[in-house]
Amino acid sequence: MKPRDRVWLFDLDDTLHNASQRAFAELNLAMTAYIETHLGLPTHEASALRHRYWTRYGATLTGLQRHHGIKPAHFLHETHRLPGLDAHLHGHAHDLAALRRLPGRKFLMTNAPRAYAQRVLAAIGLSGVFDGLICIEDMSCFGHCRPKPDARMFRMVLARHKLRPERCVLVEDTLMHQKTAHGLGLSTVWMQRWLRRAGAPRLHGRPRYVSLRLRSLAGLLRSPQF
Repeated sequence: MKPRDRVWLFDLDDTLHNASQRAFAELNLAMTAYIETHLGLPTHEASALRHRYWTRYGATLTGLQRHHGIKPAHFLHETHRLPGLDAHLHGHAHDLAALRRLPGRKFLMTNAPRAYAQRVLAAIGLSGVFDGLICIEDMSCFGHCRPKPDARMFRMVLARHKLRPERCVLVEDTLMHQKTAHGLGLSTVWMQRWLRRAGAPRLHGRPRYVSLRLRSLAGLLRSPQF
C-alpha cells in the first residue's frame, strides 16, 4: 500500500495532548457532580458509578443513557464546559509536526464531544489538520450511544466514510479500543507518551493486537510498517 492510501484514526486525549495533567481530573469532577445532581447520589456513590460505567462501556454517558435515561446532549454540554482549561492544554511539538507531515488521510476519532475536540485542537495548534472529526455525537446506533470500543460503531463509521479496514490505523493510548479495532482488521498503534503520568499499569512486551508501540508520533514517519 502506498503511504498516501493509508487512513489514520487518531484518538485525542492522552494521544495528541496530555489530558492526564489536568483535563481528565476536571472532567471526572464535572461528571461526578452531574451524577450527584441528576441522580441524587452522594459524592462517593456518584464517583463509583461514573467509574463503573466508564469501565464497562468505555464511556460514562453510555451507562447513564442506558440505565437512567440521561440525555446525551445535556450531559455533554454540562460536563465539558471546563472554564480556563485551554491555557493548560499542550501537546508535544515534535508529535504535532510529525502529524502534519504524515502522508495519508487523517481523522480524529474521540469519545469526547465535538465542541470539546475542536477546542482542544485549537489550543494545541491542530485545527484544520484532520480530514474529519468523528466524535461521540457520531457514535450512536439505534438511538443509543456506542463509543469506542463498540465494534458496531467501528463498522458503522468505516461504512459511513467508505473506509476499508485493512487501510486504516488506529492510534490510541487505550488498549481495549485497539483490541476491538484489531479484531475488525485495522492496524493499531499504542501511543505511550503520557501513560506513566496517567497511572496506567506497565506492560512488558506488546499485546498481540497492537501492531506498534510508540512514545512519539514522530516514530510513525520512521516505521517500516507504515
